[in-house]
Amino acid sequence: MDTQNIDKMYIARCLELAQNGQGNVAPNPMVGALIVHKNQIIGEGYHIKHGDAHAEINAINSVKDKSLLKESTLYLTLEPCSHFGKTPPCTDTILSVGIPRIVIASMDVNPKVMGRGIEILRKAGREVIVGVMEEEALDLNRRFVTYHTKKRPYIIIKWAQTLDGFIDAIRKPEDPIAPVWITNELSRSLVHRWRSEEQSILIGTRTVEKDNPKLNVRDWSGRTPTRVIIDRKLRLPIESHVFDGSIPTLLFIGNNAAASVRKPLFAAIPNLEIITIDFAKGMELQLLKELYDRNINSVMIEGGAMIINSFVEKNLWDEARVFVGNKFFYDGVKAPTFNREFYSYDELGGSKLFTYRNKQSS
Repeated sequence: MDTQNIDKMYIARCLELAQNGQGNVAPNPMVGALIVHKNQIIGEGYHIKHGDAHAEINAINSVKDKSLLKESTLYLTLEPCSHFGKTPPCTDTILSVGIPRIVIASMDVNPKVMGRGIEILRKAGREVIVGVMEEEALDLNRRFVTYHTKKRPYIIIKWAQTLDGFIDAIRKPEDPIAPVWITNELSRSLVHRWRSEEQSILIGTRTVEKDNPKLNVRDWSGRTPTRVIIDRKLRLPIESHVFDGSIPTLLFIGNNAAASVRKPLFAAIPNLEIITIDFAKGMELQLLKELYDRNINSVMIEGGAMIINSFVEKNLWDEARVFVGNKFFYDGVKAPTFNREFYSYDELGGSKLFTYRNKQSS
């Protein structure tokens, strides 16, 4: 096997390692690292948790015989950092242990790094190879890349619809305030896994009114993301689950009399931040900027149809996950629609899952 294919094989392993950090490292990227000495893996690591040691440091620390590092190759999915953040620069450690050759999948898009780590290593006389499986590495960190290149979070829209294209049934005043399930338990568990992988979940006023969701992670083990609630006139009951104070919550309201009157009632709720925006100037971009300013690099929009459609119409979405349950409503709230070729397709019990990617998002 030639050197190029060997490098690709080891970077592929780094990408596998990096995925172990999903849901725990944001807003940092997922990174995997491997150390190879004479075609033998002697160390590996990944970025485990935001604020903790980076992947290359964990890989170096895992090597039992540190004297071998001076004859080894370090494989990385992302350019090593060269600045002080929550941890010291990784380039300093790489140079101090004497690793002579470094193979990197992709350059860091963070302006604080963006080629500086590579430059430092090369100026120190190290052999640095960049671009091995670059497309796969950038796709793995598409949330991180979107955050830094488009100055907004990566946007996932998600909904479930019936076979006849409805996202919700007709609700009568006497109906209970609870979700109308379209999919099965397996699909719902998957949604909870997805929640644990993102930094925030967004829903609108009507979804809270009709479903009273908790918007937390229950059917999966993982971190619960920040809740993002849109309530222009602040008409939601203060007893709603989303205001229970258990999870950091951002509540977006409008600059209007109705919201101003009720705003003081919510002031004592823990973990709740109320943000006033001008809905007349467009809610979507203002909301995304507020999330960006809070270092939130991904948001999953779970409803309702009006909110999802508003983002779709402005081309403000990067990924869509659409469940189709084995049910008919015959009437109700129409599901969002767009003409796209699906990226992937899966079957979950009696439900189908279509995933779409938007490469031309705004």
